[in-house]
Amino acid sequence: MLEKNLKKKSNSYIERHGLMGNADDYQLYHMRLTDYLIGFLSGFVLGFLVNMIFFRVFILSIIVGIICGIPAIHFYKKYRKEKRQRDLLIEFRDLLEALTTSYSSGKNTMEAFAESYQDLLSLYGEKSDIVNETRIIIAGMTNNIIVEDLLKDFGDRCGLEDVKSFAATFESGLRQGGDIKQVVWDSRKIISDKIEIEMEIKTMLTEKENELNIMMVMPLIIMAAMSGIGSMSAVTNTIFTVIVKLFAIGLFVAAYMMGRKIVSIRM
Repeated sequence: MLEKNLKKKSNSYIERHGLMGNADDYQLYHMRLTDYLIGFLSGFVLGFLVNMIFFRVFILSIIVGIICGIPAIHFYKKYRKEKRQRDLLIEFRDLLEALTTSYSSGKNTMEAFAESYQDLLSLYGEKSDIVNETRIIIAGMTNNIIVEDLLKDFGDRCGLEDVKSFAATFESGLRQGGDIKQVVWDSRKIISDKIEIEMEIKTMLTEKENELNIMMVMPLIIMAAMSGIGSMSAVTNTIFTVIVKLFAIGLFVAAYMMGRKIVSIRM
């Protein structure tokens, strides 16, 4: 038992705050009160509406809504974390583009990051993640931390393979006296191509996503329409109809989850 607890503790994730202790760990998302409320209310409303349409029992719908609202917080947290990482990758591509321009004009690494910081500041604003990370890199170099370590730390914290790959390539290029401008340009092109391909695939799958959403909404519309007809067997709550409704809801949930996995694209 003690050995199992030690193993579990050793496998637990330790949050990273950067080399200077003032950075974010993008593999974790810290929920604010508004995030908890949005996540809970999303699950509550969905559970409440589905239960009211199928079973038409108000108190039971409230209970089901609360039950659905609690796990919905976890899914919303996961969504927010993944969205933040996707946005960060796009912002990182723009950082590489700004660095490429700076290196092309003859700037050294410190000057290139400083100039890129100003470009990103005007593009994304003071509170954006990439502006904050660029500021941390500049502050680190000012405090005699080598840029390779700062980029590697950023890659470890953000959890994005493209950033990790760039950090490793950048370090190798500096140590071997390679063309840093070309390294940055190649990395930017790879990330841009990857994002462009993903957007093309998403565009192709948009129709299928819409079909999936319509298919999930149709049973609710049909049941709501049938409930207005009167006390038909399909809308009354007998032992048999309750079992059939629960089975149907389970099938729709399973079908929706499978459909989301098919149409979802990960970077």
